[in-house]
Amino acid sequence: MRYIYTSVESRKIAIAESPTGTGKTLSLLCGTLTWLLDEEDRSRKGQLMAVEETLKGESNDDDPPWVLKQSLEFHRRELEASGQAMSERLERARKKEEQLRRKENGRVRKKPKLSHTAELEVKDDDLFLPESGSDTGVDDYRHLSADVREMLRKYEDRDKPALLLDSEEKEPICTKIYYASRTHTQLSQTISELKKTSFGENIRVVPLGSRRNMCINEELRAKGGDLDEGCRELLTDEKRVDMKLLAKKGNRCPYMPPADDQSKILDFRDHILAIPRDIEDIVTLGNDLHTCPYYGSRRAIAQAQLVTLPYNLLLLKRSREALEIDLADQIVVIDEAHNLIDTILSIHTIPLTSTVLRASLSQLQIYLGKFKARLSPKNALHLRRLVLFLTAMDKFCQDTMDRAAATSMQGRGTSIQDQMLGAGAFVNALGPKVRDVNLLEVDKYLRESKIARKISGYCEKVVDDSEKGNKSGSSSARRGVTPPLHAVESFLLALTNASEDGRIFVSATHSTTTASNATAKPSIVVQLKYQLLNPAEHFKEVVDSARSVVLAGGTMHPISDFQSQLFGYFHQGKLTSFACGHVVPEENLKCVVVGKGARGSEMTFTYGQRGNKELMAELGQAILNFINLIPDGVVVFLPSYAFLHAIRAAWDEAGILIKIATKKKIFYEPQETGEVEVVLREYAEAIRSSNSAGQTLTGAIIFAVVGAKLSEGLNFTDKLARAVILVGLPFANRESVELKERMKYVADLEKKDLARQGVDKKAGTQDAGAELYENLCMKAVNQSIGRAIRHRGDWAGLILIDSRYASARIRAKLPGWIGKDVIVADRFGSAMKELGSFYRGKKAGAGAS
Repeated sequence: MRYIYTSVESRKIAIAESPTGTGKTLSLLCGTLTWLLDEEDRSRKGQLMAVEETLKGESNDDDPPWVLKQSLEFHRRELEASGQAMSERLERARKKEEQLRRKENGRVRKKPKLSHTAELEVKDDDLFLPESGSDTGVDDYRHLSADVREMLRKYEDRDKPALLLDSEEKEPICTKIYYASRTHTQLSQTISELKKTSFGENIRVVPLGSRRNMCINEELRAKGGDLDEGCRELLTDEKRVDMKLLAKKGNRCPYMPPADDQSKILDFRDHILAIPRDIEDIVTLGNDLHTCPYYGSRRAIAQAQLVTLPYNLLLLKRSREALEIDLADQIVVIDEAHNLIDTILSIHTIPLTSTVLRASLSQLQIYLGKFKARLSPKNALHLRRLVLFLTAMDKFCQDTMDRAAATSMQGRGTSIQDQMLGAGAFVNALGPKVRDVNLLEVDKYLRESKIARKISGYCEKVVDDSEKGNKSGSSSARRGVTPPLHAVESFLLALTNASEDGRIFVSATHSTTTASNATAKPSIVVQLKYQLLNPAEHFKEVVDSARSVVLAGGTMHPISDFQSQLFGYFHQGKLTSFACGHVVPEENLKCVVVGKGARGSEMTFTYGQRGNKELMAELGQAILNFINLIPDGVVVFLPSYAFLHAIRAAWDEAGILIKIATKKKIFYEPQETGEVEVVLREYAEAIRSSNSAGQTLTGAIIFAVVGAKLSEGLNFTDKLARAVILVGLPFANRESVELKERMKYVADLEKKDLARQGVDKKAGTQDAGAELYENLCMKAVNQSIGRAIRHRGDWAGLILIDSRYASARIRAKLPGWIGKDVIVADRFGSAMKELGSFYRGKKAGAGAS
């Protein structure tokens, strides 16, 4: 906690490793919130001192001292009154909610009646013209009829919900903590931890989430499709017709207050801030108050002291802008930050298929055919540039298809890697006509004009008009579908990144769609994928704005990746790291490296050796010997699903599975997410029942995969994991073109950095590319290791089966809390002796207690 407080106070970037059970979340909350309250107190005192200095400068020597004292007292009371007013407002919200709860108690809730009337007919195509707020330089309304023009001006801000419109008085904005984590479940646990502290009753908290998590319009959710687009349609429909008619017909979302009545949304804001809540609580509150939780939570941001949000809402610039999140001089905490680099790379990697590209181009051409003569000069210019660029991209894709068709690709679904280009090289490959197109201007126009939605809406109307009388429901199925031009927009924005920061991978794939007849030629689909290589540039926007950034996790090692890939451009004095030891006593953990099997064979599970049946048999015998020592639950992590399936088949054939099943009930990690909870429940029940009298089994064993569903975010506490066994090192496929480029990028970055410093690389050390490759593997290993030892009284053995774990370099990248206590067994018998002593001691201790 002291480390976190000091880091925020000193405006540092902090990397903190705190194993599960050491109070990581409480330390992050208490450290940052203590600083926040101290800062608010200093701010109040600073304001009074500033007022005092001003008054002293303005006063005359003849003024009696009581005048200055009286003026200062007046300003002090004014500051206290502003805080008191907010406290009273929130207290009223608490009391109102309590009354609402008492009233609702025992009452059966009825779902609000929503209209199922047909869609309102849009008679005026002028409504599909670009927004007037776009960079046109002229009044786009001049082409419209007087009635339509007056209506649009009247409701110009209607597609902004009431809660996003400015109040007559600007809301006060306070310093806040943005607390991000990977999932809403983890953020809900953070709120639970907050409630345990003395801060829980007084801190104003708002949780942010997506529409998928927060929408309470069940009719809209039931339609399926893109929920974001469906929601926007219910908002933007307000611009289509008179609002009274809309309200009567029921086309506007019933949970959105009218734009001219903010009282309901302000009331909802106060309820959110009154007590700490998680996403589920906000959704329940929205149902109780009949108000949209998604937009309501956004209105509460300004006055919140703690904002919890998932990674993507913090890391994506577009998301921050949409939520009006300003990180300037704020505190940013990113929990579970071990996968931060991969997350940044992933959310900024943009795929675009030739199918979506052609759909966008076709819609754009249909739109221009209708509105070309009615667009302002600048609108027409922007759209012509867009058509020019998309036409060039379509030609590029067609050329790729022609080359793919000319090759001897065999079988449908087979993919070939066709090209890999930098952003600049890709634009050059599109031809000289598009090289001078300013993509930043195009992107700005697309955002401000909302043209993607306009084009898609008009094309839907054209299709609907041609299908009049068709009762198949195709029209309603199309509503809520993401406009294809949105995918193009994201891809074009990616092209504006520095050329060296990413690569475009071009691949051609035979369509898997079954042809209508046997002789039909299978179609080919081209995918353009922008792969970000440099995470630092996007994260730099967060770091440069914030006062302090704290990255925290249970297993942050190896930390060198963060230093080199995210913060290489920072002065080393600004970056600080801290790793605390585990709360578990040394005698509760035994970590053993096993490099040889019972028969003396070396066990090294390289990719080429994973099909070796003798090696698989040696592994099976080793595990069989280990489970004779280990009580209750055993979790075995394997490098891949393919290897899991291979050993399962080999052990079944050799009879090893039958022998294991006589000791422990066997479970396997499912590949379907929906089945995980069932398997875990049955696994826990098997362990519990094995402790009953008369049971011959000693527990259960579950075979899982490193980096899959069971290796992150799940707790195998106490008897659920008295041992975690890791088999092999889960290195990624080194032949992957994307991975090769990423390794090459970081290696080149290191060379440039060394050249800038005028130093040579230390002899005998790996280059940054090889280091990255190894670190990706060890991060996955460390996450799996972290599934055991979940609290102070927990105990378990960690068994690392692969001779490569004996390497000092590999062991140095294991979690810091394992430290120097790793035993490298020279023989299998030595490993059995160490583990036997450990488990006998634990059994004796349990018997004595």
